[in-house]
Amino acid sequence: MSTARSSRSGTAAQQAFRDVMAAVASPVAVVTALDGSRPHGTTVSAFTSLSLTPPMVLVSLDERSHLLAVIRRSGRFGLNVLGAHQADLASVFARSGPDKLDGIDWSPSEELPRLPDAAAWIAAEVADSVDAGDHTIVLAHVMAAEPGEGYLRPLTYHRRSFGTHTPLAR
Repeated sequence: MSTARSSRSGTAAQQAFRDVMAAVASPVAVVTALDGSRPHGTTVSAFTSLSLTPPMVLVSLDERSHLLAVIRRSGRFGLNVLGAHQADLASVFARSGPDKLDGIDWSPSEELPRLPDAAAWIAAEVADSVDAGDHTIVLAHVMAAEPGEGYLRPLTYHRRSFGTHTPLAR
């Protein structure tokens, strides 16, 4: 078995990795949490189901993220899985800063910030976290899960832009 090795420098290898990962379509969600009564949130594309028994999810957050610090203190977070109609919302939460929810409609659900009209909602309680490079992987038990109203097409991130999944014709 042969192993291909990259002779690229660290920066070039990082860019090549970014380019490869841009070719992978990812679902988009906004992770939310409360710091006292102040809501916080950030857009993520690195989240997935982890276990069915017990129900668990994982999310990956930048180690410098203010939201990660809030989640570590509170031990809980909401996962608002976005629909295709919410690309603008994903962009708002993708920027830096603690005031992303200022002027954004949300309501409390399971004592967590929930965004309206999302394709799905999960309330989660942190079970563990793992430091991984410049991110932290948060493993969490699902406390509540609800699909959105009706059939909402998912928002995806692919080739550095937001889009959606279109089912193949049968």
